[in-house]
Amino acid sequence: MITQTNHRETFRFVPSTSTPVSPERVAELLKAEWELFTKQTGKSAEESRRALKSLPMGVTSSFQHWDPYPISIVSAKGAWMTDVDGRQLLDLSMGFGAMLAGHLNPVIVEEVKKALESGTLFVTPSPISTDAAERICRRFGIDLVRFTNSGTESTMYAVRTARAATDKNAIVKIEGGYHGSYDPFVVSSKPPIDKIGDENDPIAHVPEGIVPGEIYVVPYNNADALERTFKKHGSSIACFILEPVLENLGIVLPDEGYLERVRELCDEYNVVLIFDEVKTGLTAGHQGAAQRLGVTPDLITLAKSIGGGLTLAAFGGKKKYMDFVTNGKMAHFGTFNGNPLAMAGVRAADVIFTEESLAKAEGFNQQALDRINAIIEQYQLPAHTVGFGVKGCITWSTEPVRNYRDYKATDFAVAELSWLWSLNRGIITPPGLDEQWLISLAHGQKEVDILVEDFESFAKALRS
Repeated sequence: MITQTNHRETFRFVPSTSTPVSPERVAELLKAEWELFTKQTGKSAEESRRALKSLPMGVTSSFQHWDPYPISIVSAKGAWMTDVDGRQLLDLSMGFGAMLAGHLNPVIVEEVKKALESGTLFVTPSPISTDAAERICRRFGIDLVRFTNSGTESTMYAVRTARAATDKNAIVKIEGGYHGSYDPFVVSSKPPIDKIGDENDPIAHVPEGIVPGEIYVVPYNNADALERTFKKHGSSIACFILEPVLENLGIVLPDEGYLERVRELCDEYNVVLIFDEVKTGLTAGHQGAAQRLGVTPDLITLAKSIGGGLTLAAFGGKKKYMDFVTNGKMAHFGTFNGNPLAMAGVRAADVIFTEESLAKAEGFNQQALDRINAIIEQYQLPAHTVGFGVKGCITWSTEPVRNYRDYKATDFAVAELSWLWSLNRGIITPPGLDEQWLISLAHGQKEVDILVEDFESFAKALRS
C-alpha cells in the first residue's frame, strides 16, 4: 500500500507495531456484552415493542435501529442523556454535530424563547431570516445562501443548481460517500464489494427502486480516477459532490494536495465543485472545512451544527451559480424554509461558536486522541486514531484508511464490540460502527476522562 501524508489540518496517528486480537476473545466478549445489554435495558425493549406497532422498525429514521432493539431516550441536558431505564448516558454522538452546542444550551434556549414570542412561522420574508443569512454568508465566506430543512434537501438543490448553471445533468460522487436520500446519492453509498468492480475504476452500484440518472463513481483520494472520468464524460457532467473529509466511514482524511487537485480538475472541465459540509460544518472549525482546508468549492451544503439543534439546513455559494435560483431556472420552494425558530438557532449558534470556544473543544478532542494513542501503543492494539476538528474516531486497522475499499477491510467485529462495551458502561455513540465521537461545547475534562478510561478498560478486556 502506498503511504500518503494526510492534509496538514487533519490528524492521524498509526502506531508502528501491533499484535492481532484473538477472534475467539472478541466473540466471547460480544456474547457477554449483548447479554449485559438486554439485562440493563428492559424498558427500552418495552418501548421498542410499542413503537413497532406504529413505526417501521420502531424508529423515526432507519439508522436509529439495531438488533435486538435501540436505546430509547427521554431527556438530555449538556453532554448527558437519560434513557427510559433511568440510566445517565454520556452523549458522544451529539446528533452527528447538530448538538455541537450541547443539549439545552442556555443561549440557544433563550433565543428560541424570544422567537416564540413573535410567532413560529410566517411564510414570508422577515428580518430574522435576513439576519441569519447574513451570518451564514459571512462565516462561511459565501455570496448567497438559501435555507432548507434537511441535509438531503440541501444536497439535492445544490445539484439542481449545478445542472441549471451548466446545462449538463450527470453527477460524479465518491464511492462510499453519503449525501442524503436523494436518488443519485444512494448510489454506491455503501455498496457490496463483490459488485463494484476494480478499485481504481468502480462500477456504480444502484440499489433497487432508485432512479439516479447519469451518475459516475470515483474513489476518494484518487485524483487520477477523477481526471479519467472527466476526460471521458466531461461534456455531460454537471458537478462533483463530496465531503471534503469523509465522515460516514469513520473519518477518512484527504491526502495532502488531493482537494487542491480536485479544484483544478473541476475548473479545467467546467464541472461545478460541491462540498457537502452537512457533517463537517462548524465541527471542522469556526468557519467550516472548506476554509480550514484552503480549498474553495463553487457550492456548499450545510446542516446540523449551524442551527444549534433546531431543524435547519442550507445551500449556497458563489453568486454566479446562485443566480440560477434568482432567475428561476432552478426553482427552490419550501413552506418551512427560514422559519423563525430555526433562524433564532442560527443567531444563537453564531454567537456561541467562536474561534475560541471551538478551539477549546478541539483541544479536549486532541487530548482524548493523544491519550488513546498511548493506550493503543501500550496494549499493541491493531488500531489507529483519526481526528478532524472536534471529532475523533478509533479505526480498527493497522493501515491508514484512505477510501471505501480500505474501510471495508477494517475489523468490524472489534468495532461492534467497542461500541457495545461503551454503551453498556454509559457512553452512547452512533450505532453504525463507522461513525465518530464528538466533543461539544458542553463536554469538559470529566467527559474526556470518562471516554479515555472507558477505552482503557476495553483494551484490558481484549488482552485479558
